[in-house]
Amino acid sequence: MTVEQRPLRADARRNREALVAAAREVFGAKGVDAPLDEIARRAEVAIGTLYNRFPTRADLVEAAFLPVLEEAQAVTEQALACEDPWEGFVLFVERSVRMQVTDRGFTQVCVRAFDPASGLEKAKHANASRIERIIARAQEAGVLRPDFRGEDLAVVFAGASAARDWRRGLALVLDGIRSRA
Repeated sequence: MTVEQRPLRADARRNREALVAAAREVFGAKGVDAPLDEIARRAEVAIGTLYNRFPTRADLVEAAFLPVLEEAQAVTEQALACEDPWEGFVLFVERSVRMQVTDRGFTQVCVRAFDPASGLEKAKHANASRIERIIARAQEAGVLRPDFRGEDLAVVFAGASAARDWRRGLALVLDGIRSRA
């Protein structure tokens, strides 16, 4: 049994959970480049404990955001399960925008590249595949502009989140990309 496979002592498990929770809060508010000592303070542990549990920032980011990417995966699966392709596309975009406007760290995780072997990159790649299917499905139904591409989602997210009321901004953006055919 390796060190990574050995069950954690109760106090070590609590420290790890506190660090991940603190990282979600701090990274969510300030982004993934936020000071690690702030995370350790918020978790009420020493900075050495943080580095003992998470030797690199990338390790902590992965522990904090892999569950969020799993939530995003559930959103893509719900979108694909919608009978109406436009409703599925809107569900995906609306929930994604909501996640991004409320969580700066999530936004950064979505646009940054991590080690290709990391759980983050694998989850992002799997989500990208489902997102492409959501787009293709809406285009095949004739409800999404045929020239819309996955890269255009960055414009959708930026446009929606730039508005004071992101829901109104999103409605304007969606109106602009909906096919009128």
